[in-house]
Amino acid sequence: MKVFNEEQQFRQLWLMVLLGFSLLVPVGLIINEYIKDNTSMTNNEFLGSLIGIIASVLLIFIFKLSTRIDEKGIHYQFFPFHFSMKTLLWSEITKAEVRTYDPIGEYGGWGLRYSFNKKKGNAVNVSGDIGIQLTLKNGKKLLIGTQKKEAVSRVLKTYNLKQV
Repeated sequence: MKVFNEEQQFRQLWLMVLLGFSLLVPVGLIINEYIKDNTSMTNNEFLGSLIGIIASVLLIFIFKLSTRIDEKGIHYQFFPFHFSMKTLLWSEITKAEVRTYDPIGEYGGWGLRYSFNKKKGNAVNVSGDIGIQLTLKNGKKLLIGTQKKEAVSRVLKTYNLKQV
């Protein structure tokens, strides 16, 4: 049987530039406060503040979406929100299709997205606008983002699911 594996992380250039610029103001303010002649900020407070701000921005780089499709079903994990793979068995899936979607318009962006629109369902995505749209037997929908459209399509055909 065919197996599909994919790992994605937030590594978009525009995101790195945005995060870099977003560090400038708070880090600049802290440095400005620290170098004042009459500052009450200690060395430990200065270092703690800098480390805290930088660490909170860099936290986004530990996020990882892992997807696996095999003979059992579709498995996905969005670390650090899921500590283990979530499995959707083929017997739970009515339909699986690869589609283009509007991340901001349909789901409000990227990441672990819970939609109030029941027709769209939820999404787990990191970048791009291609996803595996799943319709489950319980009526719920889930979109899992992918950067490998052709490979996913080939594997889904192997498991004879309805595709559009």
